[in-house]
Amino acid sequence: MKHVRLYQNAPLKINDKLMLDEYASRHLAKVLRFPQGQEITLFNGDGKNYLATLMQVKKYCEVEVHTCTQNTFESELDITLVQGIAKGEKMDFLMQKSVELGVNKIMPIFSERCVVRLKGKKLQKRMVHWQKIIIGACEQSGRSIVPSLAPAMNFKDFINTEFGNGFVLHHRAKRSLLEISKVNQATIIIGPEGGLSDQEIANANAQGVQSLLLGPRVLRTETASLAAIANMQLLWGG
Repeated sequence: MKHVRLYQNAPLKINDKLMLDEYASRHLAKVLRFPQGQEITLFNGDGKNYLATLMQVKKYCEVEVHTCTQNTFESELDITLVQGIAKGEKMDFLMQKSVELGVNKIMPIFSERCVVRLKGKKLQKRMVHWQKIIIGACEQSGRSIVPSLAPAMNFKDFINTEFGNGFVLHHRAKRSLLEISKVNQATIIIGPEGGLSDQEIANANAQGVQSLLLGPRVLRTETASLAAIANMQLLWGG
């Protein structure tokens, strides 16, 4: 049987007995039909894995924690992805895969060419949806630190905030990653399907953000973001 990892937004300690939340309980009991007495791994975002035994399978499943170990799957490179909000499932895909690749923070932004216009309750609902995708990606990929999801904001507001080692991706840039010295923190900035406007790129450069070229081909937003993360992890992280 495949080993199961589940996120719990609660303190976890050795010898503790606790009831899993409704989502985790339903997933174990209804979806996996997980048998009583088997072991699962829990995590709560503190960077540790908690091995627990399933004591009872009911509406709310009870587990007992008996082992705690440090999770060693995190990269040495601290990556923030500043992503222009893409349409529909593309953004879901970006959230999921960027977490699997090891990002530490995701900042959705509205830029000039962004066709997705979310606000109010629709935006709140989408943020909740994205948070669930992030947690699910952590469960699947073996991570025990949950990347933070920043509130969505306009590009012009983001670019005036403080961030470190910014890299804006666009196909007219001249420098590649191989020409950039190693860093231990990076902020990747990329536009939605239509890319960032020339003015947005210029504003980013004026704030010290370096323009970055991934290759001679024009990449889709979801391809460019993930390619940048993967290459930075290969060169600077792990």
